[in-house]
Amino acid sequence: MSEETDWAKWTQDIIEDQRSRPNALPEDIDYEKYIIGTYIAKLPRKMDAFYMMQAVCVEQSTGTFIPVPQETPENRRKHVAKVIMWTRIPDLEYDGAEDIFGNPKMYDYCVQIAFPLNFRPQFPMLFTTIYGNISMGGPLKMVDVRFPKEFLKDFKGPKFGDVGIRKLLGVRDRPLLNNMIKPCVYTDPKVGADLAYQAAVGGCDVIKDDELLADADFNPMVDRVTAFMEALDRADSEKGEKTLYTINITDRPDKMFEWADKVQEAGANALMVNHISVGYGAMRKLAEDPSIKVPILGHMDFAGTLYQDPLSGVSSPLILGKFGRLSGCDFIVHPAPYGKAPTTTDRFKETARQMVMPMGNAPHIKPTMPMPSGGITVSLVEKCMKDLGPNIMIGSGGGIHAHPSGPIAGATAFRQAIDAAMQGISCKDYAKDHKELAESLGVFGLGKKTEFSSV
Repeated sequence: MSEETDWAKWTQDIIEDQRSRPNALPEDIDYEKYIIGTYIAKLPRKMDAFYMMQAVCVEQSTGTFIPVPQETPENRRKHVAKVIMWTRIPDLEYDGAEDIFGNPKMYDYCVQIAFPLNFRPQFPMLFTTIYGNISMGGPLKMVDVRFPKEFLKDFKGPKFGDVGIRKLLGVRDRPLLNNMIKPCVYTDPKVGADLAYQAAVGGCDVIKDDELLADADFNPMVDRVTAFMEALDRADSEKGEKTLYTINITDRPDKMFEWADKVQEAGANALMVNHISVGYGAMRKLAEDPSIKVPILGHMDFAGTLYQDPLSGVSSPLILGKFGRLSGCDFIVHPAPYGKAPTTTDRFKETARQMVMPMGNAPHIKPTMPMPSGGITVSLVEKCMKDLGPNIMIGSGGGIHAHPSGPIAGATAFRQAIDAAMQGISCKDYAKDHKELAESLGVFGLGKKTEFSSV
């Protein structure tokens, strides 16, 4: 072996050793072979943060708390996760700089970890890998995930998406209007069907079950969809517009598919699933099944358990936005900051952005339509449109059914509020010539944050 060859081998051995470590420069990562997770971590000031972050990588890929014989350098080169970026916040550059910030005992860090594709494209192993055991390790919050093309090509996403829903309804430009039947739970399907008829006649494009009502002995699902579709057929013939009814088929996965078949046979033209409760994998299976011929609305319940802790969990734009879109939700209910939900405007906007922006490395995944909801009244329509634009579905339950002149007037008032916002006229001014809107403003006021009236 020549001296030059010997040096080349020695150099390559060093590189191979470095590539078996749980860290790398971003420039040494093939972004089409790794999923990139971004996290905010909080660690004690005296702790070796970089060491701990690498320990996280090993924990989530090839190893455990102690070295084991078969976790060889070769195995690590193929399968270990890697820290590719980390920075302390604030970004202290010299000893003593911490004095400026009051000598904190804990520091915040922003960390990016590259995970090799050690699993096939599926939600359970995705979550196990990028936030599995480490989700129980203290203050660590996952705030972003970047997927490679190879991973995303296996996901079909929404079957209809925002454009598909608009085609079904024949509505191009304005925000769509959704009504949740209130009361949430009721005994006779005919009660809900009558309320649905009134809301539809008043101008609602979509009627949905409340998330608290699926199949029940006192309100069987097939009886309900039959009653609702008969009522909406009458409403559609009167108003000259089409209405979708998203019946809630939430159940254990096998039953959910049975219900999907039964309600479609009974005439259902849309479905609803509490998709976070049933699991993204079950939602994906439903959305990708060729027997499902109608759009699916995903409801947000249970999401707060996953994102509301500011120090741990998973950021709301992922839980309510990106993951739901990948699982195939055609529209997703998410909380508006000026309704009754304690969320922030920036999270509200970012959640919707994750639903609608193009995915350049997966152009086959259609946009999901955002549905701001939770205490929405007529005076908040303009705010919704200002924050998210017109390509949304505005959700209102009590804001329609509590109208003093009834649900027809309640829905009419919302359509008037939408018309006003589309024309750039304030809700208050538009109400001067529109009775239903004026009455609604008289009950709900001009945009004060909604509070629960009772418990």
